[in-house]
Amino acid sequence: MAKELQQTLPEARRKRVQRLKKMIIGIVAAGIVIPLLCCVYLICRLHTIDGTLKTLEQRLDELDIRNQELQTLLQQLQEQKSTPVQTPQIQEDSSGAEASEPVAEESSGQEEIHKVYLTFDDGPSIYTNDILDILDSYNVKATFFVVGKEGTNAEEALQRIVDEGHTLGMHSYSHKYKELYESMDSFTQDFVRIRDYIYQATGVESVCYRFPGGSSNTVSEIDMHDFIDYLDSQGVEYYDWNVSSGDGGSMKLSTDTLLENCTKDIDTRDTSIILLHDSAEKPTTVEALPDIIENILARPDTVILPITENTRPIHHIE
Repeated sequence: MAKELQQTLPEARRKRVQRLKKMIIGIVAAGIVIPLLCCVYLICRLHTIDGTLKTLEQRLDELDIRNQELQTLLQQLQEQKSTPVQTPQIQEDSSGAEASEPVAEESSGQEEIHKVYLTFDDGPSIYTNDILDILDSYNVKATFFVVGKEGTNAEEALQRIVDEGHTLGMHSYSHKYKELYESMDSFTQDFVRIRDYIYQATGVESVCYRFPGGSSNTVSEIDMHDFIDYLDSQGVEYYDWNVSSGDGGSMKLSTDTLLENCTKDIDTRDTSIILLHDSAEKPTTVEALPDIIENILARPDTVILPITENTRPIHHIE
């Protein structure tokens, strides 16, 4: 009996030790695995939150662009109410000299020429070549305000824009409003980067610029005149728009709506700079482009031109 008891005690002790070992191993494993799982979960959450923040930032940018477009449309309506459309007339003043009505751009009595500038922001994109094909089929030249998109396809698109006689303008490198307008240094660094990018890709020193969101954007806390003065010091002119296609927002517009937005007021002004977008998210812009061009070209005394140094710029702020 005593002998059996002696044999049982070591066996029980051995089992107890094994259980303790298993418990210790389990605790250690849990101490390793649980933090790892927590880290994986937190990383996934951070990734999701980062994606959400980026989406919200894009939405804010779109809303700001939409706001600028609405301001432009409101300005157009106010101009129409305050300035009736008149035809050029020649009057004779009290001294016998000829004086023209102030509405007419030309004072010689010649027909007024309506100059229309098609401008495409945010490219190059998957639709750039389609846009260029359409422009070529109508023998029309346009202006492309591009952003920094590295890669062979993008650079080939830039070169084609130049080779086919279109104007290549700058639209910032990053197109990230908060970073771009954060400080004077961030703006100048971005400007140098997009200017050098275009030059390296095409050999062209671009001298025209369009501010993301326009010069009247509500994102920049720095006075936009500071940025304008910097562009002026670099020999660069900036161009806003006075006609908006409306394709800059998140809402997809029909081709008929785009056509109406682009062409309805052309006859009321001597210069129309139309805002369009060259973006993978804007297929209807490409679909509407032939009708837009045909509508404009069918109007008397109306021409479509690329922006050049002789173009009268449209400025939202002075």
